Amino acid sequence: MSTVEKKLDDQQTATAQGAREAAAPKPLRADAQRNRDRLVEVAAVVFAERGIDASLEDIARRAGVGIGTLYRHFPTREHLVEVVYRREVEALCAAAGELAARHPSDVALEEWMRRFVDYIATKRGLATSLRILLTTNSTLFSDTSGRVSQALRQLVEAAVADGTIRGDVDASDVLHALSGIYSAPDTPEWRDRSRRLVKLLMDGLRFGAGNPAKA
Repeated sequence: MSTVEKKLDDQQTATAQGAREAAAPKPLRADAQRNRDRLVEVAAVVFAERGIDASLEDIARRAGVGIGTLYRHFPTREHLVEVVYRREVEALCAAAGELAARHPSDVALEEWMRRFVDYIATKRGLATSLRILLTTNSTLFSDTSGRVSQALRQLVEAAVADGTIRGDVDASDVLHALSGIYSAPDTPEWRDRSRRLVKLLMDGLRFGAGNPAKA
């Protein structure tokens, strides 16, 4: 390689490295990170409660910060929605392993499905903005696709193997039953009714159990 070619190559490498460094988000100060985390936490609750009527001003107020702080972290409603949705998926998937470590397999499955109801409540509140994100180049859905179903599959297969739920259960059928909760009318008693449905579903999964699945 000639001296000129080497200089050009070095310049291109330095330019590319500089671009990567510029694109990388700078670490937040501790207080700024706390504000951001609090905004995401409160937003999940408010979106679950109020859906499309959720006010960004209300989210900021309940998080104990000004609306300017919210917009510094999340320039648009869709930006906040994306972060909240990713957080909800992460928490739901992480809960599968945490519950499995602390409870018998069928109890872990039931508790996870109760948390799935809370996840659905938040997702319903985000629905309009999620549809907007679906039409953009956001990697939100490609990044999260399949993670929830995989978490459920692990819990179902463990309960089948232990003989605490019936052996003819398929995780995809359980997910289909749970997903039906999403389409139920959004009434004030929706969450309580959905949890009763989870209990009913678990009664059905436990019925006839007792023989571990054959290898």
